[in-house]
Amino acid sequence: MKKLMLATAISLISVSALASSHVDRREARQEQRIQQGAQSGQLTTKEAEKLERGQQHVQNMENKAMADGRVTPKETSRLEHAQDVQSQKIYREKHDRQRDLNHDGKNDHPRNGQPGNNHPPKGNGHPPKGHGPK
Repeated sequence: MKKLMLATAISLISVSALASSHVDRREARQEQRIQQGAQSGQLTTKEAEKLERGQQHVQNMENKAMADGRVTPKETSRLEHAQDVQSQKIYREKHDRQRDLNHDGKNDHPRNGQPGNNHPPKGNGHPPKGHGPK
């Protein structure tokens, strides 16, 4: 009986360690993605800071889960979900066409309709037919 309890305890510890190491590796990869985006200008300073706060939130969740010495399957699921959400946010921010290529902290290519938009207006500059004076 003692051997069975010991084997169960060891397997739980190894599963917790495996889950934690997977979470840590994924956090490191996501951190690299944020740093690469900031260095390349794909992320503005504000975007990178916001994503860093999200990463810190995931780290805080992991620390809380590890407080009792092991990560339960439910905690692992929550951590993975939080990392999935973070990964999606990183992707969206890196591909949203906002850039800071000269690293001056200003948005080089704002979204349509925002001040500083250098894109020409859509259409030929005339009102649509049937909407002018009669």
